[in-house]
Amino acid sequence: MEEDFDIETLAVRSGIHRSQFGEHSEALYLTSSFVFESAAQAAARFRGDEPGNIYARFTNPTVTAFQERLAALEGAQSCIATASGMSAILSCVMGLLSAGDHIVSSRSIFGSTVQLFGNILSRFGIETTFVSASNASEWEKAVRPNTKLFFVETPSNPLMELSDIAALSAVAKKCGAWLAVDNCFCTPVIQRPLDLGADIVIHSATKYLDGQGRVLGGAVLGSSELMEGVRNFLRTAGPTMSAFNAWIFLKGMETLKVRMDAQSESAREIALWLESRPGVGKVYYPGLPSHPQYELAKRQQKTGGAILSFEVEGGRDAAWKIADSTKLISITANLGDTKTTITHPATTTHGRISPEAREAAGIGEGLLRLAVGLESANDIIRDLSLGLG
Repeated sequence: MEEDFDIETLAVRSGIHRSQFGEHSEALYLTSSFVFESAAQAAARFRGDEPGNIYARFTNPTVTAFQERLAALEGAQSCIATASGMSAILSCVMGLLSAGDHIVSSRSIFGSTVQLFGNILSRFGIETTFVSASNASEWEKAVRPNTKLFFVETPSNPLMELSDIAALSAVAKKCGAWLAVDNCFCTPVIQRPLDLGADIVIHSATKYLDGQGRVLGGAVLGSSELMEGVRNFLRTAGPTMSAFNAWIFLKGMETLKVRMDAQSESAREIALWLESRPGVGKVYYPGLPSHPQYELAKRQQKTGGAILSFEVEGGRDAAWKIADSTKLISITANLGDTKTTITHPATTTHGRISPEAREAAGIGEGLLRLAVGLESANDIIRDLSLGLG
């Protein structure tokens, strides 16, 4: 599709391949395998001499449509769809790295990613050094001769810490490593990491790309050459996105910009209100002038996003009281939904990492994460007021 279309148009029109029936909405291909016109064609497809679908573990027209649409939104040459956000990270690492390689990662990342890097990959000879998300000099000091990958979430989960993508890209290129950016919180509507110098973009499509909390999925994006290794891993190991889930994501992406704009606007309004509340110690939201990286957010992101976190006085008891007092907001660890969600990171998303690791990441017992949905901002504020007193 034409590259000069705006993102709203790409979200609706890219990745469409109509069949002979001329369907207007994207088709859903629920099949495990595909029939060939001849044995010679089958052989050509399996050799890679002829493009086309072979087996739904690694080729499906609906999944291909999802991959092409997300690639268009991110400005990437290639996209590999996976079964979940975590399988996207796993596929990226297993497709590009080998035993003996080294990763430098922000310590301000999702708890399951910490577990994957720190406890699972290390058993297979891939070591990870965790550093500050925002201090580029720590990344430089952590580099080894065998460093192959930089990994960062920006904004981070749950403290909304930003990494300067352009600065980290410069460090990565200097040492010959790839920079991978988890863009789940912003989506390409708010931030396009490849435009800022990143080599790889990771998505949990489960979140905003769906937008309604229905299905699981993930994606890895980058250059065609770089994604070939990821594609080969997926073809063999099979952490595959289902065709049905891909179809749901295609429908979700059609409203991505509308949702992100509206939810970001509400999040900023709620963040400003929380800053004025007694009992709230600190609000973490990149769209606030009080955020220490506000100027970076203005350069790197189009809005502050739809997620914020805040600390309350009184630790876990006070935080749980606020969550339990809500009548409208959903208590769940998922995010990116049209319905606002609230969670206590220290006992949910980051509950499996050690207390020392949580403390190093700044995740205290009084911290709550709010993922703002499409309800009225006034109603969300009234709901939070029930537990804030």
